[in-house]
Amino acid sequence: MRPGFFSFAVLLGLTVACNGGDAATGFSGPSHPGVTTVPVGSSSSTDAMAESDSSSTSSTSSSGWSGSTSTGQDGPKLDMAVPDAPPMPPIGCKGKIDFLFVISAWGGMEEVQKQLSDAFPIFMKKIQDQLGEFDVRVLSASPTGAFNMDSCSNCADAEDCTYNAKPPLCKAELDACDTTLGAGVTFPAGAGSANRRCDFYGGHRYILGEDPMFEQSFACLTQVGINGAVPETAAGMVHAISFELNAPEGCNAGFLREDALLVVTLFDDGYDAFSPGTVESWAQSLRDAKHDNEDAFAVLAFSTDIDAGFGNLCNPFNPVEDVNPLRELADNVAHGHFVSICEPSYAEPFESFVDEIVMLCENLHIPQ
Repeated sequence: MRPGFFSFAVLLGLTVACNGGDAATGFSGPSHPGVTTVPVGSSSSTDAMAESDSSSTSSTSSSGWSGSTSTGQDGPKLDMAVPDAPPMPPIGCKGKIDFLFVISAWGGMEEVQKQLSDAFPIFMKKIQDQLGEFDVRVLSASPTGAFNMDSCSNCADAEDCTYNAKPPLCKAELDACDTTLGAGVTFPAGAGSANRRCDFYGGHRYILGEDPMFEQSFACLTQVGINGAVPETAAGMVHAISFELNAPEGCNAGFLREDALLVVTLFDDGYDAFSPGTVESWAQSLRDAKHDNEDAFAVLAFSTDIDAGFGNLCNPFNPVEDVNPLRELADNVAHGHFVSICEPSYAEPFESFVDEIVMLCENLHIPQ
């Protein structure tokens, strides 16, 4: 659905966008309330003496104390309630951010992938500059659960291949996770991709922030190429954060951390018509992964904006009425934004996201 005429530039920057943004400009999303904590309630009691004129008194001070006193045959009594507990201060994520990408390898996505590869490290550097501490993990989840290298002519080690051989004769030794929906991609295959096994520091299916070759690893991870496999972008996200894949023996073991902010970025130039479930079920999977804490995750969805009416960026003279499900997903969570994938530059959307990520990180409440 994405026409071939648009181009992309390097992304960078910092202003938070709010709900109700102009769809034609590509950036929209709900407002972002601050983190709140409900204090523990207090109670008071009164005692009365039935056979005297004296009576108990109760009072509540501005500090939240409440109580009563009485005097009886057994001596004075003091009945005071526990004071209101002050709100617990947020622990914060201490720089821990789990970045999850789901990137379609369908249609005209190759140029989008290149721009993402060039620009995202700059975006993360801006976050790091504001947070000080920075402990990131970056995973690119498979949106297909398929390995599509048609022939060894695409293999990065083609000289070692047999003519017209099929994988794994291209030295592509695959494991079960290479063909698992939502598993971290470590062997991107197809036209325009790395077409080799990404050698990530630490041996995981995701990148660690301390990877000495971070930018090269990120380029390998995000250039998933054009392999013709039908994407299930939202489903890839759902599986990537599932308990099954994040269990100790799962494909993504160690990626999703309890004390980290989760930042999801989706790239799909279509309507994601193939992911099972509903928009609400996709959103609920995020809430389940972060213990129903809406302030523990954020979503940035890049997709076609042909549902934005005349003047949209992707097909300005032929809009459609059906709302893009990925736009609905972004609107369905507290910290979600939708961006037209046909924006000539991704700099402003990513810039606008920096402040919000920093705020969420600093105010993150860790489940006890």
